[in-house]
Amino acid sequence: MIEIRHLTKKYGNRTAVNDLNITFEKGKIYGFLGPNGAGKSTTMNMITGYLASTEGEVLIDGHDILKEAEKAKKKIGYLPENPPLYTDMTVKEYLSFVAELKGIKKADREKAIEDAMNLVKIKDRERQLIKGLSKGYKQRVGFAQAILGMPEIIILDEPTEGLDPKQRVEIKELIKSLGNNHIVILSSHILGEISAVCDYIFVISKGKLVASDTTENLVSKSEGEHKLEVTVKGESETVKKVLLSVDGVKEVRPLDRKEAETVRFQVMAKKNRDVREEMFYALANAKLPVYGMNKDTGSLEDIFLSLTGEVHMEEEREKLQKSVDEMDAKVAVEEGSEQES
Repeated sequence: MIEIRHLTKKYGNRTAVNDLNITFEKGKIYGFLGPNGAGKSTTMNMITGYLASTEGEVLIDGHDILKEAEKAKKKIGYLPENPPLYTDMTVKEYLSFVAELKGIKKADREKAIEDAMNLVKIKDRERQLIKGLSKGYKQRVGFAQAILGMPEIIILDEPTEGLDPKQRVEIKELIKSLGNNHIVILSSHILGEISAVCDYIFVISKGKLVASDTTENLVSKSEGEHKLEVTVKGESETVKKVLLSVDGVKEVRPLDRKEAETVRFQVMAKKNRDVREEMFYALANAKLPVYGMNKDTGSLEDIFLSLTGEVHMEEEREKLQKSVDEMDAKVAVEEGSEQES
């Protein structure tokens, strides 16, 4: 239902979004993941038509978001990073105003407003002025206007910003339920939120799409080392020596103790090498009881840092190569001048 083709946004010489090509399908929750300033909000503003692209196009169910704005925007509910609230209105007055702007039929408005308020749990605040609400409740009002009328596409920019831990859990559950029958696109710089609710993740760094896959696949593609956490009853140096004797173990790092008679280590093994069984028997043969052994094949955070770091390194390499090329050209000109002389 949504196609992004060669989407690019430039501000003078700075490229905020660089040649994005993405397709979104109904019934899935998609996450834009990236550090602050990566281009997530700019991309969302272009998808919703709030911002014109420098190059490329966005098609909503076949309708160009800029050329056929009315048809395309009818299908979208949008929660920007800073919700556009009229704070001198009550919650219900504001949602009634939004319902009218969205073109929801008069006969259906009351139910649509009630449904939205109940879903985000603000029904008890309907008569309160928005300016008197906490930041968390203002965010909920913004969420309510996004889902008002249940549009086919729901786009949420940092949807849990300002919410307390309990509210975050509630909103994440709501997002999951919406994903069954809608296209839901959300952005966040909080890794845990993206991995908890999204079916598919797009990692953006400095305006570039550096990875796109399911959370599970992104983790499985991690090029980090195989990590294990082991808790053993015994003397630290003895346990470490046994662990290092296992074929495939590269490094053993001490961790804080859990209990007085136990020691904990993080064991780094070769990639794609499962050493758990060999470690267990090695420790058993040395009469060192194993109290715990947990596998850690990598985390979304590790992969995210790796991917965004690669973009930075690639840019540095490009700058270095450009400097070298300029230097070569300068030397060639100077040598040519000397030969003419």
